[in-house]
Amino acid sequence: MPSWVEQGFQDYAKRFTSNCSLELCEIPAEKRTKNADTTRIVERESEKLMAAIHPYHHVIALDVKGHAWNTEQLAAELKNWQTDGRHVDLLIGGPDGLSKTCLQKAHSRWSLSPLTLPHPLIRIILAEQLYRAWSILQNHPYHR
Repeated sequence: MPSWVEQGFQDYAKRFTSNCSLELCEIPAEKRTKNADTTRIVERESEKLMAAIHPYHHVIALDVKGHAWNTEQLAAELKNWQTDGRHVDLLIGGPDGLSKTCLQKAHSRWSLSPLTLPHPLIRIILAEQLYRAWSILQNHPYHR
């Protein structure tokens, strides 16, 4: 990823306090060629994602067909995740999305937008929206 992506993600990730943190576990995308079998590529990427998921974590897949939460709804979801006491794994698919296996493993699906967004921006948007939701729960003025 370009340095601006890493910088943008880290800018939001470092704003969280010890009661809530944001960590990135990057699974490199498989190489794609003009004649590549995208179904097999998505399966290989998904196998790597599934291997990175802890069995007791709450899994949420980012999927265009998922729930489109507004900011207040996301804050309520975050509060529920924190109350549940489990870590949350957010799955972001590669350029061709997530496999059915990953979508089935997920406890829920979240749609950031019906738009197709560049993959590098997803990291920053996700970090910012989680920080915004967290700031609401902390009565922090960021959300205003």
